[in-house]
Amino acid sequence: MAVSDWKGDGEAMCPHRLVLEHVTSRWGVLVLIRLLERPHRFSELRRAIGRVSEKMLTQTLQTLERDGLVHRDARPVIPPRVDYSLTELGREAAAQVRALAEWTARRMDDVERARQAYDEARAAQARAS
Repeated sequence: MAVSDWKGDGEAMCPHRLVLEHVTSRWGVLVLIRLLERPHRFSELRRAIGRVSEKMLTQTLQTLERDGLVHRDARPVIPPRVDYSLTELGREAAAQVRALAEWTARRMDDVERARQAYDEARAAQARAS
């Protein structure tokens, strides 16, 4: 299915849009990029991402696991050990997300210039009214 096929169908495209939302969510992006480096335990993943609540990280991991992107490996040891890693599907999605993140970092100066030009134009418009 092409991206151009996603317009206008609403309900019919909902599952595709939902997965896209999961992958590109605030925490989904960061989880995928971190797990692309290597598997992480929950606590180290939380530290690596920063500023994410335990509840949000848990929900994000569960959502990505349900979508088949993340694998949860719970080992019956004392204390319990749970590792999170990417599935093959998850590695593919994470590579795409990382490419977008790298593009954003490379082009941030251009984005800032565009924002400044936009804000200046809007301010000039407001003064003229």
